[in-house]
Amino acid sequence: MAKGLKKHTERLKALNLLGKDLTRRSRSTCELCEVSGVSLNILEIAPVPEEPDRDSCLMACDTCKTFLENPKHEKSEYWRCLTKTLWSPLPVAQVVAVRQLRRLSAQHPWAAELLEHAYLSEDVEQWVEKN
Repeated sequence: MAKGLKKHTERLKALNLLGKDLTRRSRSTCELCEVSGVSLNILEIAPVPEEPDRDSCLMACDTCKTFLENPKHEKSEYWRCLTKTLWSPLPVAQVVAVRQLRRLSAQHPWAAELLEHAYLSEDVEQWVEKN
């Protein structure tokens, strides 16, 4: 097995060990759009720590995951759910919300307006900038 593939497989195993804790934390709902009753994925948010850490991961539905990984295929109106996510008690969810809203704000006034009203802790702001 190639070194890279082995490292990737080991990382996935370590992430899967976090799955139960992340599912409990999320209450089996997407931590971005709050949809429930759907398949959820563990997403690591950059910058990724050397060892998987539950605080740098979130549970996301297939739609959120697809749109985050392929922004060209997204429907910008879908991200209006970030209105609530921006105020999440989870720093990792706030980071994703701010990054998405910043990306959308150039073309969508509603995203720019949300960002104007956002309050972020210094730690979250630094994390957002470390993209």
